[in-house]
Amino acid sequence: MTTIIAGHFQLQEQVDGARQALQAEGYPDDRISTFYVNQPGQHDMHALGGDRTLSPGAKDSPEGLAKGAATGGAIGAAIGAATVPLTGPVGPVVGGLVGAHVGSLYSFSHMKEKGEPEAGGENAIAPRKSGMLIAVALPDGDEDRAVQLLRKLGANDIERAEGTIAGGDWKDFDPLSLPRRIG
Repeated sequence: MTTIIAGHFQLQEQVDGARQALQAEGYPDDRISTFYVNQPGQHDMHALGGDRTLSPGAKDSPEGLAKGAATGGAIGAAIGAATVPLTGPVGPVVGGLVGAHVGSLYSFSHMKEKGEPEAGGENAIAPRKSGMLIAVALPDGDEDRAVQLLRKLGANDIERAEGTIAGGDWKDFDPLSLPRRIG
């Protein structure tokens, strides 16, 4: 594995120009990879489509719904039990069902808003943007020169990664990995 520096461009022509500039600076063509990165959710990692089984921001939803339903159900059943003289044996059952429903709805108030980062969560770093990507595998100690060249060429979201580029193909690129952007 080697250090890889990658930058995003919007147009194919920009990537072609960046490839030529990298080659002119002495980077071998077989250690340069260019490709299009799809937008998040469009990488078809599952047979039915999509990238993940469960969205990163929704990982706590099942647990929150269960807690809300259990708490609401217990409170509703207790209130229903207190009304047994008026409602008969169905009071605790109906109270429990209504309480569970209200409790599960209350748990939605604890959900995060769209785009809101989780403290220490997977979405604390913005995912990789879609667009054309050019990546170059570097010889040791050559990172600054590659970063400066990509910046000069107008690359956006320059990032550092570890991996293998061979024959112009980034063999172990993971579109779902969080980018390590260079400031």
